Amino acid sequence: MIAIDNVLVSDLVIEEQFVCDLLKCKGGCCEDGDAGAPLEKDEMDRINEVYETVKPYLTAEGIREIERNGRYNYDREFGWVTPTIEGKMCAYGFKDAKGIIKCGIEQAYYDGKISWKKPISCHLYPVKISKTKTHEVVNYEPRETMCRPACVQGKKLKVPAYVFLKEALTRKFGKDFYEALDQVAKKYFSQ
Repeated sequence: MIAIDNVLVSDLVIEEQFVCDLLKCKGGCCEDGDAGAPLEKDEMDRINEVYETVKPYLTAEGIREIERNGRYNYDREFGWVTPTIEGKMCAYGFKDAKGIIKCGIEQAYYDGKISWKKPISCHLYPVKISKTKTHEVVNYEPRETMCRPACVQGKKLKVPAYVFLKEALTRKFGKDFYEALDQVAKKYFSQ
């Protein structure tokens, strides 16, 4: 584990290589799991702020689920999460012409309609954050089968997971954190 301020980072975040291969996984992380995407406290307010702008990007099924059960739901194991359609795909997701699940929130962001990209738990995947009383813990947890193409592509391109996740890690923990992590990686993990 690497300690930077009150954040503990698993060595695997630096040692493992990862680059999403959406053509192969089809955005499976948006429908694979026991609940929707975990949300941080302030992200529920962000969803409320952007919902009407994001709504045109959503499927009819997603809108029905959100209007029936709420823009976010409480799960006993995961806390506040995005709703899912019949326990599968995130209600904020849609499939493009290639069958790849995309995020309606993120598409609205790319189209310049909103300034918030998507929930940080989605942006950080395959890294997951847990909390102890004193630290946030950053673990590398790709899905064994679903993420295999991303692991293969990461090795082929020689891209460590933390480099692939630079934008997300910087968004979550700040530029200074990312620079410190990068320095540790280059000093102690270089091959």
